[in-house]
Amino acid sequence: MIIKIRKWKLLDAEDIAIALSNTRVQDNLRDGLPYPYTEQDGVDYISAMLSADENETFAFAIIADDKVIGSIGVFRQGNIHKKTAELGYYIAEEYWGKGVMTEAVKQICEYVFDKSDIIRIYAEPFVYNAASCRVLEKAGFQYEGTLRSNAVKNGKVIDMNMYSLLKAEK
Repeated sequence: MIIKIRKWKLLDAEDIAIALSNTRVQDNLRDGLPYPYTEQDGVDYISAMLSADENETFAFAIIADDKVIGSIGVFRQGNIHKKTAELGYYIAEEYWGKGVMTEAVKQICEYVFDKSDIIRIYAEPFVYNAASCRVLEKAGFQYEGTLRSNAVKNGKVIDMNMYSLLKAEK
């Protein structure tokens, strides 16, 4: 399976609507996404990513064997954290556990470090999402600690893990 990341196209909206209309996928993401996720929701998201400042928002479709299967993005933070960026991602459930996300994370981190002045990329997966923690570790991220009672998801107070990758470490 060939994995790559590429800039979004409006035609990708249908594929991401299918991937995000799955509660198991959404249970691992931040709140605010509509459910079910429609093709128009996808068009709106892709339009926003295409019009975003390319030095602040690094947003890509994840492609496996020429099909859009998910999304990955790195988002620059502000003020004293202006050289730090947060990583977020998801893929369709049928691609879980196949090494796809690890490869996509490696590709986007290389891109961001090569094309910007970002020096630190971090991610905050929910503690219960062991697969996402493994993805980050396999991609070279370091575990920095647990953020206790850091979020409320599906009505439950949960912990999140903090991982980071430094440009100097790549």
